[in-house]
Amino acid sequence: MTTKISLAIIGGSGLYAMPGLENTEELSISTPFGEPSAPIITGTLEGQSIAFLARHGIGHHLNPSEVNYRANIYALKSIGVEKIVSVNACGSLREDYAPGDIVIPDQLFDMTKDRKRTFFESGLVSHISVADPFCPDLSRKILASVQKTGATVHEGGSFITIEGPRFSTRAESNIFRSWGMSIIGMTTSPEAFLAREAEICYGVMGHVTDYDVWHRSEEPVTVEMVIKTLMKNTEIAQEAICNLARSFTSSRDCDCENALADALITQPRVVPSETRERLDLLVKKYLK
Repeated sequence: MTTKISLAIIGGSGLYAMPGLENTEELSISTPFGEPSAPIITGTLEGQSIAFLARHGIGHHLNPSEVNYRANIYALKSIGVEKIVSVNACGSLREDYAPGDIVIPDQLFDMTKDRKRTFFESGLVSHISVADPFCPDLSRKILASVQKTGATVHEGGSFITIEGPRFSTRAESNIFRSWGMSIIGMTTSPEAFLAREAEICYGVMGHVTDYDVWHRSEEPVTVEMVIKTLMKNTEIAQEAICNLARSFTSSRDCDCENALADALITQPRVVPSETRERLDLLVKKYLK
């Protein structure tokens, strides 16, 4: 692989491949954090070199808690990725965010508990800033790309990530609504935080599949319901990604590429050599 791959798509439930991807190459990458969910597929789309990774693995065999988020982000970083578009299925916690709509969230609330949330451990500590967890510049570009499809798309909203793999109880769903959450899913945390630690721009294209279980006039969410709506939205996602690729530039009008500049707190002289080696891809420009 000689072409620089700046843009990556992480496909969630319903988006397991990218039709239209040409000159494809399959990359099996091992990382210090284990194996990614699946081989990374690289190729060209609308003349733009991109990478595609199936978050849940080939055939969707990984539940949200089993996904190796660290390996996925590290592997994408290792091939030069600077921007990630995450395609997510989500439930709506608002009346005005209806099934079939698309949401570009601007905030994230982490309710997961069983996942590795950071690359930084074993002698190197980082306190990354995630006040605004999604790259605002990339999110604007995702929004514009979806708008061109003619689909109903909403700008902004708070995305709560639960552990899963079960769906919420009605009590939980109503609590999340009372907190002001807009949409709910199972995979955006810690993916967004790890992308920030890797200094990669990260934005979400959230596909609303259902009204969760708070909406008494609707049937409780089921896998069948989710898949049915996702099948309708898959073409929209693919068209939006083509729009993004067509207008994509590698320039970065944000601070994501310097996210670690003021985050590392450990004195370099005490960082174990094996930790330096494992995290060299992420910190080599800071640890001299």
